[in-house]
Amino acid sequence: MKILKNKKALSPVVASIILIAVTVAVSIAVAAWMGALTFSFMGGAEQLQVGNPWGWNCTTGTVYINVTNNGGSTIVLNSARVGDNLASIVEDWSSVNTTKPLTLAAGERAGVIITSASGKYTAGVPYTFTIVTQTNHEFQSTGTAQAP
Repeated sequence: MKILKNKKALSPVVASIILIAVTVAVSIAVAAWMGALTFSFMGGAEQLQVGNPWGWNCTTGTVYINVTNNGGSTIVLNSARVGDNLASIVEDWSSVNTTKPLTLAAGERAGVIITSASGKYTAGVPYTFTIVTQTNHEFQSTGTAQAP
């Protein structure tokens, strides 16, 4: 076998730098792919389904709304508004035992009572209800007050 002594090759330093660069590029690509895969499995953003208002009591200013956590993460209901006015929100029933503040795990349902700050609703008037979560996401429902 004949050894060629005049042929030039890559120096060991250049070859090492190229190998390190390729390794870093592949590891970044794998990390990005795994990160995207993880977020899709974890459910992403909050998904709260807010039902239509029902059971209006115009004299006491209360109305019932059913809520369902359709997302993959736990949702904490922080506050409620009727129009632009702050309203109180309390749990009426839940598909499981919940804690205060009202916390819904993935797939859980609950019924809440929203009480108007003014203490009454006017029959025939449309109202917009906004439920605000602990992460400041807002979910709305609208309904027209019904006379009892």
